[in-house]
Amino acid sequence: MIEVKNLVKNYGTFPAVKGVSFSIGKGEIVGLLGPNGAGKTTIMKVLTCYHYPDGGSATLNGYDAIREPLQVKHQIGYLPEMAPVYTDLNVYEYLNFIAEARGIDGAEKGARIEKTAAECGLTSVLYKEIGNLSKGYRQRVGLAQAILHEPEILILDEPTTGLDPNQIIEIRNLIKKIGKEKTVLLSTHILQEVEAVCDRVLIVNDGLIAAEGTTEEIGKSLKGEPVLHLAVEADDADAVAERLKECEAVTAVRSAEAKNGRVTAAVQLTSESRSPELFDWAVKNRYRIAEMYFEKIGLEDIFIRLTHEGV
Repeated sequence: MIEVKNLVKNYGTFPAVKGVSFSIGKGEIVGLLGPNGAGKTTIMKVLTCYHYPDGGSATLNGYDAIREPLQVKHQIGYLPEMAPVYTDLNVYEYLNFIAEARGIDGAEKGARIEKTAAECGLTSVLYKEIGNLSKGYRQRVGLAQAILHEPEILILDEPTTGLDPNQIIEIRNLIKKIGKEKTVLLSTHILQEVEAVCDRVLIVNDGLIAAEGTTEEIGKSLKGEPVLHLAVEADDADAVAERLKECEAVTAVRSAEAKNGRVTAAVQLTSESRSPELFDWAVKNRYRIAEMYFEKIGLEDIFIRLTHEGV
């Protein structure tokens, strides 16, 4: 649905995007992450045909963003960071205006407005002035205008900025519902939002894709050999550490600590598939395993490592 190849965009002599490539399929919700100035906004502007690239290509639902911008605009729904609403209109009047601007008329227009209002939870406020709505409802109106023409692709820029926790949950659930049928590219600074909503993540840094995939996939590539946390019923941490080193699956023992009749150790393995050997090791050494789990790298750690923010 979205295919980007070697995308380049310069602002004068400044290279904002330096040869970015990625693809997003139908029914995927993909998060676009990066620090300020990384190039993610520029990527979104190229995809929505606000900017032309200086190199490479971007194809959306089979249409080329450079040669076929009007066709591309028919395929996409776009919600910028600030919802593009007219506060002096009521919700119905605004959606009616958007429908006419999109070339939807006659009986189809009324049916489309009712359907979209229901999908976005706006039926109860359809005839209320937008200026009197909460920010959460205004965001819903912004989403409604983005999906009114039933686009195949949604591009959302910071859709939950400034909302309270309840409103954030409502908008996230709405995005997940929409994403079951459409392709969604979501730009956000809220890492928890990506973990809650997105299937995959694209991390952009200094105009390049620093990493892409699920949080788990990126985490595995960053941390190298898997680290297993193991707790056994024992009192002597040194003895447990020495015996762990005898296990062929273990390449290193990072730490071992005894507390309350239990030794907790962090061990590095050659691969996750060799973790069952730890059960054989425990039986051989007459240890009862109390706990065992693999170390996971969170999205915040991944973001910091790849973008060097906060270092």
